[in-house]
Amino acid sequence: MKNIENPVVSIHYTLTNKAGEKLDSSIGSEPLTYIQGAGNIIPGLESALADKSVGDKLTVTIEPKDAYGERNEEHIQTVPKEMFQGIDNIEVGMQFQADSSNGPAIVTITAVEGDQVSVDGNHPLAGEQLTFDVEIMDIRPATESEMEHGHIHGESCNHG
Repeated sequence: MKNIENPVVSIHYTLTNKAGEKLDSSIGSEPLTYIQGAGNIIPGLESALADKSVGDKLTVTIEPKDAYGERNEEHIQTVPKEMFQGIDNIEVGMQFQADSSNGPAIVTITAVEGDQVSVDGNHPLAGEQLTFDVEIMDIRPATESEMEHGHIHGESCNHG
């Protein structure tokens, strides 16, 4: 990766939490592909992969500040149920996109009491120490178009 400018990296990974519970994995599906240095993945993992080569395997534990951040109690609010117009049945665990001071954010319903709804705008993995078991599958240069758009272009991309 050291000799490629703006490398596109494909990895297989298994993600576990501090208790060792498997949270996610790419094993058995397509590898995760991202542009190294473009901020497409969490900072701690991107940093750990910076000088790796195809075939390298590593286990890296990432603290919350270098993953999805610490939990922030200010991101938890109670709002009137009427803010969810058009939704007949609001239930704990449902997720919605909301506008925040930092742009669009995903909020999770944590409680519904009468006409009040509690929402949590923290990332579900905020405050978690995460461990990734990673294998580098492929590294290639990013295309000009990928660099222009800041992400890789593949089947799910609609512009390129």
